Amino acid sequence: MHRSSKRLASILACAAVPVMLVAGCSDSGSKDAADASDPSAPASSAAKPSPSLAPAKYAKLPDPCTVFANGTLKQLLPKPKSSAGEKGKSSDPNAGATCSWYSSKSEGVDGSQFRWLDVSFKRYDSEAAVNATGEKRAEDFYAKQVDLAKATKDATKVKSGAVDGVGSAATWVTYNLKSKGNDYRNQTVVVRADNIVVTLNYNGAGLAGGDTPDSSDLLKDAEKAVKEAVEAATGKSAAPDASQSASGKATDGAKKDDTSDSKSDAKDGKDSKDAKDAKS
Repeated sequence: MHRSSKRLASILACAAVPVMLVAGCSDSGSKDAADASDPSAPASSAAKPSPSLAPAKYAKLPDPCTVFANGTLKQLLPKPKSSAGEKGKSSDPNAGATCSWYSSKSEGVDGSQFRWLDVSFKRYDSEAAVNATGEKRAEDFYAKQVDLAKATKDATKVKSGAVDGVGSAATWVTYNLKSKGNDYRNQTVVVRADNIVVTLNYNGAGLAGGDTPDSSDLLKDAEKAVKEAVEAATGKSAAPDASQSASGKATDGAKKDDTSDSKSDAKDGKDSKDAKDAKS
């Protein structure tokens, strides 16, 4: 500790010296100063400019509430409160954007079916300050999003796998979660497309005695939706046979669970709040 204090004091003392005298803070300072004054002296490695970073491929993001086809929304959300969705706040919509929807469909004496859907976009520019391209920064965020989904608090039966035919990398994560007495089946799909990361969360539950939805069916719908979102951001369509390949993997990884008998008198607003607690 004493040695560290002396070293810190020395560093602070050097920092306070005018630029012309900083050379005196190290043994090699006088030589460096002499080299700097001699035009013929070779430039030091520290003076060499850092290599230029490749510019980010995509410079803007789509409106998150318009990335899905009407047919897709109807399939995922049988009776949405609003098909327009609820756009999240963003200080820069070309850097980050989100939109969410929820649906509660009554089935009479058989209870009701609840669905929640949200999609978020994150775009990265190349950043000289951290010496990282937009693609590298997106890679790091993509990995964090996948890890966050896998580590969802109180989640059970967590499974994950790759999604083929979309973006530069794509992963699905499924898990079960009980919230306010209801059993939710959650699907998160994360896709990186160069310098953009798309995260889609889709979950469902049977309320008031309704049947618990099939996780594999929900995942198929989530994969289809995320491909539309990525296409909206990049202008590139997914491979024609990717859906079938991804769905096969989804079926192996996400099996149907027992039907929930839990009862709930939750209204639409309360259902939405429960889903926010249940989603990743």
